[in-house]
Amino acid sequence: MLGWSINLFRVFGIRLAVHFTFLILVAYAAWAGWVDNPKGHWMGMALDVALILLLFTCIVLHELGHSLIARRYGIGVSRILLLPIGGMAEFDSIPRQPRRELLISLAGPAVNFSIVLLLLLFLPWPKDWGGDRVQLTPRGLADLLLRINLIMGGFNLLPVFPMDGGRIFRAILATRLPYLRATFWAATVGKVLAVVAAICCATIWNKPLAVALFVFISIAGDLEYRSLRRREKQAAQWDLLLRELDGPADGRGAARADLLHGPN
Repeated sequence: MLGWSINLFRVFGIRLAVHFTFLILVAYAAWAGWVDNPKGHWMGMALDVALILLLFTCIVLHELGHSLIARRYGIGVSRILLLPIGGMAEFDSIPRQPRRELLISLAGPAVNFSIVLLLLLFLPWPKDWGGDRVQLTPRGLADLLLRINLIMGGFNLLPVFPMDGGRIFRAILATRLPYLRATFWAATVGKVLAVVAAICCATIWNKPLAVALFVFISIAGDLEYRSLRRREKQAAQWDLLLRELDGPADGRGAARADLLHGPN
């Protein structure tokens, strides 16, 4: 599914791509803008599409923050992929050094908060968070940009693995625990918090899309933990096999063979 994407261009040498479902989101925004503005179809459509593009421009900047710090540590970044639920920077590997993972994870929200601080030099702190109308003025768009980045930076710091906050939590745990164990606890805490958030979104705030988002995040965190556990097991089996081939034969060969050919 992640292969169904369209390459756009490169930013700092990193390929930017959009998944085909992102185009469905843009089409839906255009349709909603047309329907919701009977007296100005084209203006409503253009405004809604522009808002989507503004939001995802912030997402690209967020992912670039992660990517540029990762490259500083020698980690390759194949692309940034835009999905309807957000963006994803695809790294060649995830660093196991807690300090590196901490800084890479913090870089994305740091970009958002830097934009907020820059805008606060010219704008007051937002007061009305309940309105959904956007003023088509430079001041109105700047205010919207401030809100987007403030929400995006804060949301990503939630300790729900594999979001940035969850990875920060894992990096902190990894200073005291083995990497796999730290991932287990980060994923477990993340699943609990995601379930609580999904229940609140469904019963209190009536946000079905947010429910789907937290369910997706919970599943993604569990899959990443399972993938890491499988790789750790395979690495241990290969290490055992190499030691068996290099070391002298002894009476433990049969037991080791049982381990090597155990369930995968």
